[in-house]
Amino acid sequence: MNLPSTGRRVLVSGASRGLGRAVAQAFAANGDRVAVHFGSRADEAGETLASLEGGGHVLTGGDLTDPAEAARVVDEAAGALGGIDVLVNNAAVNERHPLPGTPYEEWVALWQRHVSVNLLATANLSHLAAHRMIDQGGGGRIVNIGSRGAFRGEPDHPAYGATKAAVHALGQSLAVSLAPYGIAVASVAPGFFDTERVAGRLAGPEGEGIRAQSPFGRVATAPEIAAAVLWLASPAAEWSSGAVLDLNGASHLRT
Repeated sequence: MNLPSTGRRVLVSGASRGLGRAVAQAFAANGDRVAVHFGSRADEAGETLASLEGGGHVLTGGDLTDPAEAARVVDEAAGALGGIDVLVNNAAVNERHPLPGTPYEEWVALWQRHVSVNLLATANLSHLAAHRMIDQGGGGRIVNIGSRGAFRGEPDHPAYGATKAAVHALGQSLAVSLAPYGIAVASVAPGFFDTERVAGRLAGPEGEGIRAQSPFGRVATAPEIAAAVLWLASPAAEWSSGAVLDLNGASHLRT
């Protein structure tokens, strides 16, 4: 997908592999400069950085569940890039915890972890980056990675589905409050897509059933999702602020 390059400064959270890497690559191919954030996978983040077209890209590592670390990540990215024009909130966890088979202590811990990473880190990064955009003037973009599970239900991953629904709601609230500053905020809600994390499931016995969820008979690729993120961050997509864009190959149709 080729969009007019504006030489923007882009921070992508959780960009060491998978969708985050594909998003970073899409922006770099578009002529933008990217800050590649990682939590613990420094080596894989380095591979992402090395794969990016163009120059001026940087790495920034930190635990986003720590508000002070989140602030440092944004400061580091803005300092290296000279500012932030686009934030992509991609960092997330998705650990299996069906209620009937999960002990209470584990249940509590996993809910706290999902809320800390998927929701609070997204809220904190959005606050930090938006204030940078406001101070810079000229507007900006925030794109959140949500999930089809927010609408379809996630019986084996309920905290994931719930926190992604909250991310969608957060994005819509911020779309209203940040519009006067020229900052557009939107979310994508992907269905199943092929990454390293789910490769075993797709290759195993349940793979056929997962692919059959879509009438196309396949799952998405990470670059397909990244292309939508790139468009939502583009100057042409300002009027999509507040949208939650379904990217699920007609596997779940909302009414």
